[in-house]
Amino acid sequence: MSRRRLLGAGGGLALTGALAAACGSNTGRDGDDHAGQPVLEQWYHQYGEPGTEQAVRRYADAYLKANVQVQWRPGNYDQQTAAALLTKSGPDVFEVNGPTLDQIQGGQVVDLTDLLSEAKDDFNPAVLAPKTYQGKIWAVPQVIDTQLLYYRKSMLDASGVEPPRSLDALIDAAKELTTKDVKGLFLGNDGGPGVLAGTPLNAAGLTLVTEDGEVGFDDPAAARTLGKLRQLYAEKSLLLGAPSDWSDPAAFTQGLTAMQWSGLWALPQVKKALGDDFGVLPFPQDGAHGAPAVPVGAYGAAVSARARDKALAKAYVKWLWVQRTDYQEDFALRYGFHIPARISLATKAAKLRQGAAGEAVRFATDHGHAEPLLWTSASRTAYQDALSRIIKGGADPGGELRSVVRKTEAELRRVKKKS
Repeated sequence: MSRRRLLGAGGGLALTGALAAACGSNTGRDGDDHAGQPVLEQWYHQYGEPGTEQAVRRYADAYLKANVQVQWRPGNYDQQTAAALLTKSGPDVFEVNGPTLDQIQGGQVVDLTDLLSEAKDDFNPAVLAPKTYQGKIWAVPQVIDTQLLYYRKSMLDASGVEPPRSLDALIDAAKELTTKDVKGLFLGNDGGPGVLAGTPLNAAGLTLVTEDGEVGFDDPAAARTLGKLRQLYAEKSLLLGAPSDWSDPAAFTQGLTAMQWSGLWALPQVKKALGDDFGVLPFPQDGAHGAPAVPVGAYGAAVSARARDKALAKAYVKWLWVQRTDYQEDFALRYGFHIPARISLATKAAKLRQGAAGEAVRFATDHGHAEPLLWTSASRTAYQDALSRIIKGGADPGGELRSVVRKTEAELRRVKKKS
């Protein structure tokens, strides 16, 4: 598993199920340097990037006010933490893809608003918003992952195709670039439903849930846009059945497709394989009221309401994810390739200042959309199923979306009753 989990399968995973039996080493630091100090237990999910575990243990060891014991947890981390928060044996500080609305409303996490009293404006607002509820901040974003449209410059030039800036242009380009040996576009082996999520709606100028908590896609523009994704599939412009799926750039670097939707994490691999023969774009806008869009997601550091010392746990989170900007930049860019959650760090980091990386930072800042906190797992499932039926089965977009709107309205009523 790696940070890319944030942006696959519609951007999130359901937080249900029992506490997994498997867990990482709880060695922490039991040496003389921290003997007699109060203990904090900190959980991370198991990253795929080499060196990440050693880095977070090094950060923990540098904190002088507590014996921070890191647990590195393989398996379904989201299920593990969801279950552990209901017990007395859970973590004090933990990494979370959320917190979820149920965890916030259930009083399972601590209000961290005061930790960002001086730094809030420096955090990317797109990823901070889903960690904010009723004006309070419930987790401090760590790093940002995003997705991009990669295109092969030489292939587009050979066909006289311009990099697509609208959805209509993307459809035309994909068709023009498709030959007997190369497909024009790769959106994943399922044709796009598993990865695109709400991004096409954002590109049409819509949202999944509005700022005032209403359905944000009950609009004819939604059906129009999703219908165009079906056109890509029906015209056989999409690569299907590639050896690896959308998160791996192999189909793109091996010349199986002229364009591919993939993650920022793939950029170093693409650069190594293709040199300067590629460019990146956001998902292109659709319609006069649309705008370019990219999905963004961020794990955050949260404090359990059952923490043995909430004040100390909060102080540690502030030290690591607000004050120690050197560790924040190190975590984002030395182990994999990610954007720091702090705008100031993202704009000054040498690895992110030029070329495609610099463009990616600008896209995430100017066009980033995170899944709203009120977008529940039930709403997500209903939308994903409808998107699959539209793209792969040719189902009527309008009818499918009406069903999703009704489900989402019911979910919004449910969560508002618990407020």
